[in-house]
Parts: sequence; structure tokens; C-alpha cells
Amino acid sequence: MEEEFDKLKTKVLKYVLYKKRTENEIRCKFAEENENMLDDVISYLKEAKYINDEEYVKKAVKEYMNLKNLSIKELEYKLQTKGINKNLISDYIYENKNDLVEYELKSAETIVNKKRINNEDDETIKLYLLKKGYMEEIIKSVLC
Repeated sequence: MEEEFDKLKTKVLKYVLYKKRTENEIRCKFAEENENMLDDVISYLKEAKYINDEEYVKKAVKEYMNLKNLSIKELEYKLQTKGINKNLISDYIYENKNDLVEYELKSAETIVNKKRINNEDDETIKLYLLKKGYMEEIIKSVLC
């Protein structure tokens, strides 16, 4: 039993060390394994700080903000697809609201500038931003 636990722990650890993963991603990847043993492995890795969904949210948001132009809604959706608890995501957004609104504003400005270079009219740009989940007040401010 101990040997099986160590084997599973090693497999999961390799998976986590290759790229940071959420608890849900691990559960999906190793769904065919013994559920109780997987629970024990996950608990062990949480205690050892290899799995921490709160830290994952912080790092993922920073990465998205550095690489992409997204609305807060899109950030939220991307995190939800990783299986992160909605309350954890909501708390992070609430605690970092000012930075995220500033990021969304810059992101919207970048998109508007690119679309205007391509001679797209403001109404088309507005609809695009709305579809992407940008806040109406931000859309109004960047289209002025």
C-alpha cells in the first residue's frame, strides 16, 4: 500500500512540477486512480505547498495580464475552466479590483487602437468589447 502511494505521489508530483496545476486539474488527470489514495496524495502535496489554488490564481492572473488583452470577465472565465472555486476567484477579484479595472482599461485601449488602425467603426468595436465582457463604463471612456 505504501509503495502504491509513493508511486502515485511521484506521478502527481512530476505532473505538478512540470507546470503549476490546480487541484481540479490533478483530479481530472488522475481520475482513474484510487480515489482515497489520490485524496491522500493531494493532501500531502497541499501541505508541502506544491498545490495551492490561491497562489495559482495570483500567478495565472499576472501571467494573463502580461501576455493578453482580456476583460475581468474573461480572466474569471479562464480561471473557472481550470476548476478553481468560484469564491476563491471572486475574493481575488474583489481584493484586487482597482488593479484589475486599470488593467481592463489599458487592455480595452489597446484593442480599440488596433481596431481603429484597421478602420473599424466605433459601433463595431463597442459590440466586440461588450461581447468580450468589458464593462460599459470602460468601453465608453476608451471610445471617446
